[in-house]
Amino acid sequence: MTPLASRSRPGSPPDGALLPDPLPPLTSALPRQPWPGPAGPRLWLVATAAHQETVTRYAPLVLDPAELARAEEFRRPGDRATYMCAHVGLRRLLGAHLGIAPRAVLVARAPCPCCGEPHGRPVLPDGRLHFSLSHCEGLSLIAVAATPVGVDIEPVPAPETVMEAADVLHPAESAELTALAPDPGAAAFARVWTRKEAYLKGIGVGLGADPSAEYVGSGPAPSAPAGWLLADVTVPAGHRAAVALRW
Repeated sequence: MTPLASRSRPGSPPDGALLPDPLPPLTSALPRQPWPGPAGPRLWLVATAAHQETVTRYAPLVLDPAELARAEEFRRPGDRATYMCAHVGLRRLLGAHLGIAPRAVLVARAPCPCCGEPHGRPVLPDGRLHFSLSHCEGLSLIAVAATPVGVDIEPVPAPETVMEAADVLHPAESAELTALAPDPGAAAFARVWTRKEAYLKGIGVGLGADPSAEYVGSGPAPSAPAGWLLADVTVPAGHRAAVALRW
C-alpha cells in the first residue's frame, strides 16, 4: 500500500505532508461531493474567523439540540465559535456527500473497542462513509474517507508543557525528544502527539487508551501501526496536524 504522504493531491508541499482544502463559507454553495475512494481521505480546514459570522446566524438551523447545548457549555467565546464552525462544517460536508440537508445528517457512536459501550468514534448509521473531526481555538480539521479515519490538530505547546507530557509517549519517542536536548523540541512533540491522537481517534478509543503503547515516531516521516497509514497535514504556522487511515 502506498503511504498516504505520497498520495497527496497536486500542489502539496514538498515535505510530503497532505494539504487540506479550505472549506467554503456558508455564503458559498457546497456542491455534491464525490464518494471517497481508495486514494485516501479528503481533508478540509475550517478557519473560525472566516466562518464565525455566518455560522452564528445559521447554527440553529443546522445543528441538532445536543450540539447547540454543547456549544453553550464552552465558557470562552472563541472556543464556542470554533466548536460551532467545526460542527456546522462537518454537517455540510456529510450532507454534500450523502445528498441530504446538513440538518438531516444523523450521527451515532460506534461501540468502544475497549469496553463495548456506545462511546467510540462518531459514525453514520449505515457505516458507508467514515469521518473525523478535530478542533483547537481558531482552526478545525475534517477528514472524510472510505475506511475508518482519524485526524488531530493542535497548537505547538509551550516548552514546559512538553517537559510535563513527554513521559506519556512511547519510550522510543521520548528518547527521540530527549536527543533534542538541552530542550525537547515543542514542534517535534506536537508532531508526534498529533500522529498518536489521530491514530487513537481512528481506532475509536481516543485518549482513553495508553498513548505510550504504540510507536508513531517524532521524526519527519511517521511510523504507522500495523494496518494503518499515517501522514502529517499542512496547517497554519504555530500548529501541527496529522491523519490516520485504516487500510
